[in-house]
Amino acid sequence: MTGQVYKWIGTRPNRPDGADKVTGRARFGADFNMPGQLVGRVLRSPHPHARIVSIDIGAAAALPGVKAVVTAADFPEQENIVVPAGEMQVNLRDVTRNIMAREKVLYEGHPVAAVAATTDAVAKQAVALIKVVYEELPHVIDVAAAMQDGAPILHDHIRTEGVQPAPTKASNIAKRVENLKGDVARGFAEAEVIIERSYTTQPVHQAYIEPHACLASAAEDGQVQVWTTTQGHFQVRGFCSRLLNIETSQIRVTPSEIGGGFGGKTVVYLEPVAVRLSQKTGKPVKMVMTREEVFRASGPAPGGTVKVKLGAKRDGRIVAADITIALQAGAFPGSPIGPACWCSMACYDVDNIRVVGFDVVSNRPKVAAYRAPGAPISAFGVESTIDMLAQELGMDPIELRLKNAAQKGTKTHYGPTFDRIGFIETLEAARNSAHWKSPVKPGYARGLAAGFWFNVGADSSAAAHVAEDGTVTVISGNPDIGGSRASLALMAAEELGVDYDKVRAIIADTSSVGFNFVTGGSRVTFATGLAVVNATKDAIRELKVRAAKIWGVDPEGVVWEGGQARPAGHNVGEFEPLSLAEIAAQAGKTGGPINGHAQLNAQGAGPGFGVHIADVKVDPDTGGVTIGRYTAVQDVGTAIHPGYVEGQLQGGAVQGIGWALNEEYIYNARGRLDNPGFLDYRIPVASDLPMIETVLVEVPNPHHPYGVRGVGEVPIVPPLATIANAVARATGVRMTDLPISPPRLSAALDAAMPRLAAE
Repeated sequence: MTGQVYKWIGTRPNRPDGADKVTGRARFGADFNMPGQLVGRVLRSPHPHARIVSIDIGAAAALPGVKAVVTAADFPEQENIVVPAGEMQVNLRDVTRNIMAREKVLYEGHPVAAVAATTDAVAKQAVALIKVVYEELPHVIDVAAAMQDGAPILHDHIRTEGVQPAPTKASNIAKRVENLKGDVARGFAEAEVIIERSYTTQPVHQAYIEPHACLASAAEDGQVQVWTTTQGHFQVRGFCSRLLNIETSQIRVTPSEIGGGFGGKTVVYLEPVAVRLSQKTGKPVKMVMTREEVFRASGPAPGGTVKVKLGAKRDGRIVAADITIALQAGAFPGSPIGPACWCSMACYDVDNIRVVGFDVVSNRPKVAAYRAPGAPISAFGVESTIDMLAQELGMDPIELRLKNAAQKGTKTHYGPTFDRIGFIETLEAARNSAHWKSPVKPGYARGLAAGFWFNVGADSSAAAHVAEDGTVTVISGNPDIGGSRASLALMAAEELGVDYDKVRAIIADTSSVGFNFVTGGSRVTFATGLAVVNATKDAIRELKVRAAKIWGVDPEGVVWEGGQARPAGHNVGEFEPLSLAEIAAQAGKTGGPINGHAQLNAQGAGPGFGVHIADVKVDPDTGGVTIGRYTAVQDVGTAIHPGYVEGQLQGGAVQGIGWALNEEYIYNARGRLDNPGFLDYRIPVASDLPMIETVLVEVPNPHHPYGVRGVGEVPIVPPLATIANAVARATGVRMTDLPISPPRLSAALDAAMPRLAAE
């Protein structure tokens, strides 16, 4: 625990947006409407890979009620420039081809054209009237197949980056990356035990309940307004500006409340299309994806392959690790291969590590971020292998991890040296938890795994406005996807020394606050929180100046304590303290409105570590897995609002459990997605799960005034291996391919029966 005593930080007040959400007043993406608006619909490719020979929009354009039709010709070509997109990197040339196909379609669901019409029925009819002639091409779906010689090539211009000498042939392998620490060959030569395994995972969707939706209105003077469900409205503004050649100052983006995103709403799909349709028609255009479109055409997390080789001494000290990871990028380069490589061995202090990663394109939707993008996949391989090592050595799995745990001063294989971190404390908390100490129920087995996310900072702006009655409005520019308004208000109240209910946090549009990077990477409470703290300090500085004017003293003779201006130095005892409300009431006489502002590029995001424990029971006849108990332990820095921190841990665990047991994209031989809906794409529901227990470990981040570490990414990292390790201990069968669905596990149990009987 932190040991620091706060008045507001660490309390659990109701979230500011809670009442509106439970009463239905909150406005989500599809809730925005304007008079005279049109309905936009997209024509999508039925083929996974095909050349576009021709597009005939004549019949659609002539249909009564149709006001505009757009194709790739309506979007300017973009340069080959890589820019940040949330937790990922994207190429503008690829983005413009993803929102509207040009030379080829590269996945089923790839947009080919779009219409704007007076009604949804007319828009659907118009889409059906667009005639597209395709030349079908061979397709490739899986990452391993896409890497093979002779695989269908998606992009003639791609030459594998990171390879010497530079390749001259086109390839589906867009990039090779390598992280190296020490001498791996020497490490394995010293090892007394070596374990090597290969693993596969399938693409999974973030499964946010709210589909993508936006409303765009382009005015006659060139100004554009967009209302959209997004994790980053400044990101939407930037993409629309670049992709449509509109000056940034001409675009104003307002975020709606968000019905889930988890990284999947850090990119654009509909917004540039809606803007272009609005420009062509002079009318507002509203676009909402269907659930099927969300699955077929928005970015899931990648699938991939992981090969892990670990070498250790008999005492449990890991001396070498060699890991190879290949991730599906989807139709365009840009999988989270970098983070997957970085996070793979970051939990452990190992002298000799080599991690090689490959970014591979295939005929699937371009992947998007999903909570700690890449990290769950590499952790599945590494943590499963560490569990096997523990069994081989006869060691307790926590003791093995403690023996190799990273700590302050550990130099990672990807470069940074850790400052104060809490992995050891998290392992110890797991060992001391009620769950770990409890006996395993008959018929169940217990598994454990660890996970890591580095967290990020980046650009944030904030303002603190003092109203005439002494209340304060905190203004930020990050959509609230996990209770950040409450966290920001708590930090402002703590800094000001006023009651929480005197502070209101709001999210401003792109024209009303300075630039903010996306809500992603577990950055908002850290980075935007730091901006809010600084903006509040700026307001306090001004409050002290105003108190000094009221008293007729120098500002240096004023201190701010407990929500009041108090005389200091030789002024002590000369004046009665002034409350914030009293100073605000005289603002007009002392210089006008009282505000504070801050802007920064936050550095020093504290890494996060988690350890999860699961008890599972396996039905040997069906392969069904029942989770009897689940605990998530995590170093959260300082829990600004413990209730929301616990919710983040629980939500990440549930999503990871779904990834481990059921969720996957299933493509048929024709390259079409067979399960584009929640009926066949099975996410966990309440009846699938026990209550997710949480243990909050607080090792404050020294680079934040309140010790904040991001918490939202880490909890999805350990569950895949946690479940796999529990299943292995329950059955004696090691599942190396996800998901561990009943058919897969049942087949593996049947195949292993002769071996298990012999043992």
